Amino acid sequence: MRFGAVAGRLRCGATEAVELFTAESALDADGSVTETRSRLGPKRVSARDRNPTPMECDRCGDDAIHHAAYSGAHLCGDHLRRSVEKRVKRRVREDTLLDPEATPDDPDRWVIGLSGGKDSVALTQILDDVFGKDPRVEMLALTIHEGIEGYRDESLDACVELAENLSLRHEVVSYEEEFDVQMDDVVESDPENMAACAYCGVFRRDLLETYAAEFDADKLLTGHNLDDEAQTAMMNFLEGDVRQVAKHFDASLGPFDEREGTDEFVPRAKPLRDVPEKEIALYCHVRDLPTHMAECPHSSEAYRGEIQSTIHELEENHPGARHSIMAGYEELSALAAETYREGGDAADDSPDLGECERCGSKTSRDVCRKCRLLDSIEAA
Repeated sequence: MRFGAVAGRLRCGATEAVELFTAESALDADGSVTETRSRLGPKRVSARDRNPTPMECDRCGDDAIHHAAYSGAHLCGDHLRRSVEKRVKRRVREDTLLDPEATPDDPDRWVIGLSGGKDSVALTQILDDVFGKDPRVEMLALTIHEGIEGYRDESLDACVELAENLSLRHEVVSYEEEFDVQMDDVVESDPENMAACAYCGVFRRDLLETYAAEFDADKLLTGHNLDDEAQTAMMNFLEGDVRQVAKHFDASLGPFDEREGTDEFVPRAKPLRDVPEKEIALYCHVRDLPTHMAECPHSSEAYRGEIQSTIHELEENHPGARHSIMAGYEELSALAAETYREGGDAADDSPDLGECERCGSKTSRDVCRKCRLLDSIEAA
């Protein structure tokens, strides 16, 4: 068995492959899938599991590389590829991602957040396949370099290679150029006693929003997958944050023709949110896409990690749990958004947004969160 088949530009080592697939799978030398040890602990393996009967694709009879327990489907590489692409195209249609009024003279402008990881690479490739020659759409890939030694440089190589392969406009911005900080230094000083992701998330969102607006983008597209979205939904449920659930609908979940429009932020979309993480990794492997699979060395969101483990266990014991979570959450978010708009008992009393007196970003305070964090870092 070789765990490196979907690693390091899809060639990383065994540890990273196990971490990626958690309790789900690894690739054998012949491309088939078998169970691996998970973050949830060792799993008892029967004699049958040690010598499994090769699976056949339900569609064509070729060797299957994936078993989707939530649907019961066994898929070969080609049909897994088709399945992933079909779901992304359906999500694009259902969300009315392409403005029906877009024309070659006035195209819909999309900025794609391209990190070089499996999700953003798959998203960029699929969107280019579908819209790359459509004169009604202009696409630009935006990569953010956080300043993480031995990590972001390698993923940047994958971004550059993909953009060149697709002849796609590609822009790179960095924390160092924009904020005069690097994440390695921020993690070392940690003036706010927070997880690295708490700093990085603020800086990353600011740059994505700033440059999407600078490029006059109509939409900002990110590669969040089904696992990511189910985790976010569960976190909002457990925190009892109904207002955030409502905002989620207008921010990125609802179809564009059902959202409440705003001029304050560039609207976001997540076309991969119906596809499980594992299937996206396999999709990149099947298409041999330039992908950096290593996990960020500073990744340490403890609460999200607990939610991730809980959902993985639920999915293993009750296949389809992630899809059910999202189906219910999307319906509830639509109802919550409608209630807040109508100004019922739960009327939205959120403070009005103004401009940060330092950088001009939208904020409910005099100084935005990003600038306050930068002040703390500078003073450390």
